[in-house]
Amino acid sequence: MHIAIVGNIGAGKTTLTELLAKHMGWEPQFEAVDNNPYLEDFYSDMKRWSFNLQIYFLNSRFQQITEIQKQKKDIVQDRTIYEDAYIFAENLHEMGLMTSRDYDNYRAIFDNITSFIKPPDLLIYLKASVPTLVNNIQRRGREYEAGIRLDYLSKLNEKYQKWIDGYKEGRLLILDKDKLDFTKNPEDLGFIINRIEGELHGLF
Repeated sequence: MHIAIVGNIGAGKTTLTELLAKHMGWEPQFEAVDNNPYLEDFYSDMKRWSFNLQIYFLNSRFQQITEIQKQKKDIVQDRTIYEDAYIFAENLHEMGLMTSRDYDNYRAIFDNITSFIKPPDLLIYLKASVPTLVNNIQRRGREYEAGIRLDYLSKLNEKYQKWIDGYKEGRLLILDKDKLDFTKNPEDLGFIINRIEGELHGLF
């Protein structure tokens, strides 16, 4: 089984991945943020580094998903390859931070790559308002995230909603992070686990 958790920056994907993996005895797979050689440069100069960053993410996530599909293990994954294209690259292009030439090149590579992989058995979308995202971002205190603009987070939220509304690749579970605090509230985590088991095993 392969569960993937998606959502905006600061929605709580990594925390939920850790908690679910621990509870279910599954293997967690995280996105490699700390080793990304472009991230800091990108936040300093988005226009210059947007294409480089997105290609790096695309390659590393393709590598990750091919490993997941080879391993035949039960996996909980933090963020997916689809978000790179449908959310981040598309948004950078619309904001004028990635040229049309680079974006078209990027999407052609993405379309080729994704023809070789299959979607997760269950996609979990952590939906969160901008104030919730900002609160979480400030709490974790990553230096390179300090300058993220509110309009950027807001645009990403719109992109997520559009993508999720049209998601047809597999089973989907939407969780409202504004109303769920699975970090501090065991009842909220229990609610989420019950919902996931219902989706995976048809228990209602």
